Amino acid sequence: MKSINIAIVGIGNCASSLVQGLSHYRDGANDTIGLMHWDLGGYRPSDIHVVAAWDVDARKVGKDVADAIFAKPNCTAVFCATVEPTGTKVQMGRVMDGVAEHMSDYNDDRTFVVANDREATKEDVIRVLRETKTDVLMNYLPVGSQEASEFYAECALEAGVAFVNNIPVFIASNPEWADRFTAAGVPIIGDDIKAQLGATIVHRVLTDLFAKRGVKLDRTYQLNTGGNTDFLNMSNHRRLASKKISKTEAVQSVAAERLEDENVHIGPSDYVPWQNDNKVCFLRMEGSMFGGVPMNLELRLSVEDSPNSAGVAIDMIRCAKLAKDRGLGGPIDAASAYFCKHPRTQMTDDLAQTAVEQFIAAA
Repeated sequence: MKSINIAIVGIGNCASSLVQGLSHYRDGANDTIGLMHWDLGGYRPSDIHVVAAWDVDARKVGKDVADAIFAKPNCTAVFCATVEPTGTKVQMGRVMDGVAEHMSDYNDDRTFVVANDREATKEDVIRVLRETKTDVLMNYLPVGSQEASEFYAECALEAGVAFVNNIPVFIASNPEWADRFTAAGVPIIGDDIKAQLGATIVHRVLTDLFAKRGVKLDRTYQLNTGGNTDFLNMSNHRRLASKKISKTEAVQSVAAERLEDENVHIGPSDYVPWQNDNKVCFLRMEGSMFGGVPMNLELRLSVEDSPNSAGVAIDMIRCAKLAKDRGLGGPIDAASAYFCKHPRTQMTDDLAQTAVEQFIAAA
């Protein structure tokens, strides 16, 4: 039987949606809803199994993953209330820069409660990855976790485990890291997961539409609000640098002409606690049409943030396993361009879709 063993770093809302989704589709949910691919290279969602997990929150460490995904501060939608025990307990990870200093300023259930357990060493993580025969390591650390992400990337490299970088810390798109993964023959997909139908993909498609229809994009903004721990984490603007670069470059890369910095503003804007995991995007685009006649477009998009990425994550996992099966190393450019905001090689989404389908179909 084909199977894919995955390990997860960060059992937050996105991991909750992913694990719920694996159970949801394993139990025979309609395979035409919510997935871009039911069968991808011979692998189905039911072939994915969580065999290792790390977090630093006392409410999650020591629990089975099936229970930890519903622990605070998680607040995403529960669409699969019954998740069978995985047999995998969440282990204490490394804190490093994974918990922002300003989190201690808040006294609500959105903040982290750091466990007192001994933090994992590199040797600990590598040993677990090898003992569990992990195929793919998923990075779901908070935005701004540069040091912690590099720690787990290093562990994946040494253990020979494919790495999927879901967050806007630049590893797959960093030439030095890309070269190291290539030299080691270890696949990596990243950086910064692009949601199924989120603010970035909608903004990109509309920007590409402007270019293809001859409309000059003069200026644009994308403002996002949310109430999950990720938005609370990003309320410290020092942790936002890579996120803003990632989201802005995702749009700039498909524009007919790059906009001047003062004419583009894209990024998380505010933390609104009662929104929970609901993300609201306010998008405005101003342009010039035939004869220089002005036009503008305004859009409001409301989505449950974490489930919006889970279906994409399932495809990323399977593409990473395909790359591993084929003995490929380094950034998997087609998958990274289609599934991520900040890949090593940017493509328009239609070209990226063609490229990823060709990658999947390759013998």
